[in-house]
Amino acid sequence: MKAKLEAPNLEQLFTEARTFNKFTPKEVDDDTISALYNLLKWGPTAVNCQPGRYVFVRSAEAKKRLLPCLSPGNVPKVENAPVTVIMAYDTKFYDYLPEQWTAYDAAAPYLQDPALAASTAFRNGSLEGAYLILAARALGLDCGPMSGFDNAKVDAEFFPDGRFKSNFLINVGYGLEGGYYPRGPRLSFETVAKIL
Repeated sequence: MKAKLEAPNLEQLFTEARTFNKFTPKEVDDDTISALYNLLKWGPTAVNCQPGRYVFVRSAEAKKRLLPCLSPGNVPKVENAPVTVIMAYDTKFYDYLPEQWTAYDAAAPYLQDPALAASTAFRNGSLEGAYLILAARALGLDCGPMSGFDNAKVDAEFFPDGRFKSNFLINVGYGLEGGYYPRGPRLSFETVAKIL
């Protein structure tokens, strides 16, 4: 039986974690980015499909390409963040299933049903974005996930062959104290859940 995480760990991952809009100047280096992926990749996806694709926008040149795609309110957030991850998904994730899922031919249903493939890619790619946030927090990083950008512009700029599709953005770095809005309330268990 696994041990329950201690309160400080739960606070870092959930109860005291915040959505940051401002970050310190401290860089997020290659080793940290690699460690981030190598942690998040263990999160479960349907038939191990792993459709998430990640563009770590860190250089000034790459940010110049991303900034015109953003809504005005998000421009300073991305300018301030050490890294902005374009959280995308692979529309042809099933190409990898023969190696990633060996129990049976898992690719066939997706090849036969494009709507199923699209919903599976989007759903599981979104899950992997959530895993990225939790992995970042576990590594001592802070995150600022956001929408507020033109998906078509991002896709044209970063994924011109059309195979990958952008989903949302995640600013990643070391949060500046006070660089967040006041915490909003959360809905109660009684409002959102039932036990049957």
